[in-house]
Amino acid sequence: MIIGKVSGSASPARAKIGRDVAARLDADPAVRRAKVETAQMYTVPGFFDDAECDMLIQMIDSNSRPSTLLASSEDPEYRTSHSSDLYRWDESIWAIDQRIAALLGIPGDHGETLQGQRYAVNQQFRAHCDYFHETSDYWPKMQETGGQRTWTAMAYLNDVPEGGATWFPRAGIRFKPKRGLLVVWNNMAADGAPNYDTLHEGMRVLEGMKYIVTKWFREEPWIRDIIPTYTSPGIENAN
Repeated sequence: MIIGKVSGSASPARAKIGRDVAARLDADPAVRRAKVETAQMYTVPGFFDDAECDMLIQMIDSNSRPSTLLASSEDPEYRTSHSSDLYRWDESIWAIDQRIAALLGIPGDHGETLQGQRYAVNQQFRAHCDYFHETSDYWPKMQETGGQRTWTAMAYLNDVPEGGATWFPRAGIRFKPKRGLLVVWNNMAADGAPNYDTLHEGMRVLEGMKYIVTKWFREEPWIRDIIPTYTSPGIENAN
């Protein structure tokens, strides 16, 4: 996750991904386009059913760790949630991965490992962007693993009594956690450059617990090796 405004180059290839995904989502009657002018954003109510939400919550609880940042921050309260990388080759997770990829029309191997996040009372994730800083020290490594992040798909797994909304201050929209709701947005602008208007914040939870899962897609394949056959459930290491 990226803190603050960053620079990045335009990209015809990423611009085309943005147009293609947006056209697919606009044509899907189950998808609603958010009323914002500065970013491509969509919602899909009820994308996950109750059984899927319960399963994912259980997986997150079974293997969570303190969340980390790709770029450092001096603020100890910047990101205080817990995260869990969900085992990609579990049959249930694989099916979810494929559904999200099919919804967007992006090849599944462009998707990072599905990550779960858990927020207790007073936990939060201050304003950040999902794209990568292309002048950073870590950018060469990101280029080796699929390049820039294009689209984000994030789903709420439970209702939150108070707090915990996802706020996009520059785009002027806020999403309240609702069980099963999927929120999708393009991290790139129309020219394929990083879009600072996708700056967003996981607001502080005031009552209850908040569970979400997030799927990030890269401009090129994130998986470059042979897909293994399914053997048994487990948890893959953090990347």
